[in-house]
Amino acid sequence: MNLWSDFLTNRQRVIHKWKHYFPAYERHLGKFVNTDVVFIEIGCGQGGSLQMWKRFFGPHARIIGIDVNPACKAFEEDQIEIRIGDQSDSAFLNTIVQEFGPPDAVLDDGSHVMAHIRASFAALYPKLGRNGVYFVEDLHTAYWDEYEGGLHRRGSFIETCKDLIDELNADHTRGAVDPTPFTHSTISMHFYDSIVVFEKGRHTAKWAPQIGT
Repeated sequence: MNLWSDFLTNRQRVIHKWKHYFPAYERHLGKFVNTDVVFIEIGCGQGGSLQMWKRFFGPHARIIGIDVNPACKAFEEDQIEIRIGDQSDSAFLNTIVQEFGPPDAVLDDGSHVMAHIRASFAALYPKLGRNGVYFVEDLHTAYWDEYEGGLHRRGSFIETCKDLIDELNADHTRGAVDPTPFTHSTISMHFYDSIVVFEKGRHTAKWAPQIGT
């Protein structure tokens, strides 16, 4: 059963997701199925997505839900642990990493407030495992004023991503952009309707050989 089918047949806690997210989930998170993945979901909702990820990743996965609502502690079960705190609090997020180790994957489905998204990314992306994946979803809010968004508004996470594209390509800017830890650790960025996905990986020497006679 794929993740979309699992969602459609869910009879456990409520899951609330846009349907076009599911192919992106499978594409970028499928490599963690049946591994001992450490997966952090920011924003627990009604608890159903945590159970969905448990079913998807398999029996060795460790799922950590983060939320500001203390009532979310009730969602804990085998393989699912909940920690209560503010996603924009770097000290709190550091305690999560200290407790569980570097995450392999992070999904930000939290407050959707731009400052909170940026703070979580700044705290957790550098701690992500070498081949880790970082999802930020529901980024239509980056265009909505009530979430500190707006078209071309500085500080929206979409505008942050535009700058990160330059960092990703810093080695080719002829000194216009200095390479950063993001440059050295990031393999790719993927954009979808309301989603951005960052994939980490190891870089080797960048060169373009000509092969043949």
